Amino acid sequence: MSTLRFRRTALAAAAAAVLPFALTACSDSGKDAAAGPAAEASADASSPAVGAAAPMTMDGPFGPACAGVPKEGAGSFDGMAKDPVATAASNNPALSTLVTAVKKAGLVDTLNNAKDITVFAPTNEAFAKIPKADLDKVLADKATLTKILTYHVVGQKLTPMQLQNGSFATLETGKVTTSGSGDSYEVNGTSKVVCGNVPTANATVYIVDTVLMPK
Repeated sequence: MSTLRFRRTALAAAAAAVLPFALTACSDSGKDAAAGPAAEASADASSPAVGAAAPMTMDGPFGPACAGVPKEGAGSFDGMAKDPVATAASNNPALSTLVTAVKKAGLVDTLNNAKDITVFAPTNEAFAKIPKADLDKVLADKATLTKILTYHVVGQKLTPMQLQNGSFATLETGKVTTSGSGDSYEVNGTSKVVCGNVPTANATVYIVDTVLMPK
């Protein structure tokens, strides 16, 4: 009889010891089951996939000088998009010196008839950095002027992403290098893009603050 009582007492003690752990395990399991899908969904939403990079999108013009482009008319972004590049530039007041140079070099038709090109277009202020005597001399020398202007033209349309770290052959046969990210880029390490990714009918234009000089 004493043996039977001992067994019952031992079983009751074992049950008392095991029950709290069983309840705890059940409770934890329930929490995991309920929170699992939601937690996984939350983690998926907040954590990027391993090795994935956020895609860079730059669909329109960017840069501080873009604010000075006319809002309407032929010189606006919409207007420039309808005209070939030399004509489009002639409608932008900030590029009047460049347009004069292009006309003196006889490159209007060449640029207007080219397909899928990129033009790094110096502003009037960029040309003003050149001493007047030197600029007048260049404008009077068609061969030198043509060499300088064609150095600003790349034979393909370049996206901002391609400018991040690039080297491109120019129509002058030299090369320009580009670097930067976001909405800040430089050409040859000295000329800053002040209004970039401007579309014209046959070209993409990056307006720059310094004239590029071929070697």
